[in-house]
Amino acid sequence: MKNKRNIAILMGDPSGIGPELICKILNYNFLKKINIIIIGEKYIFDKYLKKQKNIKSINNFDHIEFKSTNKIFFDITKRKVRYPIGKANIKSGISVLKSIGIAVDLYNKRKIDGINFAPFNKTSLDLAGMKFKDELHYFKNKFKIKSYVCELNVLNNFWTARVTSHIPLKDVAKNITIKNILEPVKLVNKYLKKNGIKNPKVGVQALNPHAEFGNEEKKIIIPAIRKARKMKIKTYGPLPCDTSFIRAYKNKEFNCLVGMYHDAIQSGLKSFGFEKGVTVQGGLPIPITTPAHGTAFDIVGKNQANVSPMLESLKLLIKLLS
Repeated sequence: MKNKRNIAILMGDPSGIGPELICKILNYNFLKKINIIIIGEKYIFDKYLKKQKNIKSINNFDHIEFKSTNKIFFDITKRKVRYPIGKANIKSGISVLKSIGIAVDLYNKRKIDGINFAPFNKTSLDLAGMKFKDELHYFKNKFKIKSYVCELNVLNNFWTARVTSHIPLKDVAKNITIKNILEPVKLVNKYLKKNGIKNPKVGVQALNPHAEFGNEEKKIIIPAIRKARKMKIKTYGPLPCDTSFIRAYKNKEFNCLVGMYHDAIQSGLKSFGFEKGVTVQGGLPIPITTPAHGTAFDIVGKNQANVSPMLESLKLLIKLLS
């Protein structure tokens, strides 16, 4: 099975819908194009993978070899743990952090080309001692990079990025600077080109209602847009938030939107297609994607998990690797 890209798929939170999702997606035909290394506890997957065949189980980096199969299970089990179902907990957080560590080691050993992961739970990660505001910055620390990173969200090849992300709303305005706007604009423009869009059009949201109740647009956002244009990035705005998704996503005026804060972007994107949203961990040395939804604790064990976001996240990862 030479010339195939190797992708690590992390189980995600063991107390969530990750094991069910991965069980459901493994037999899709498009996955035959790649080699897969699933990372997690094998005994948990055995509850879901009873009908799966031709998956080689290993627990050593040296045993990664794709000959008779394109699916390998990297078992991180040291001892069996009883994970609470549908609840945030320290045990699940420890499992996730361990699987991330294995994936980063695989990258450092040049065993994988991309990473996909089923949903993590931030509370579980915090309980397990993750001292970063989100998994993106945890990945950044594990990869030991200093360059800019930003979470990018994608729906039907429409991309979004944010100037600020997981911070209180009261702190947003003081973090809106020309430099902080230019960073996500440059990054999302780069990813759009990687994704096959030759001349991306980047829409930039305003901070204030109707782009006029405040001075940030005039003093910061417009100068940032002008600087981006000088870098030959087709940048437009500032666009009032309440109509920006109509213009950008529905009317297809722009290939992406860059927003000033989390909900200005996420509310619009999830309203148009929560069931197909994908998150890209932007700026890392290896492409990393995940579904844009959470661990869905309320439906764990009910066989109700929707595979569409997981499939979309894998398809996008394969596209970014091509």
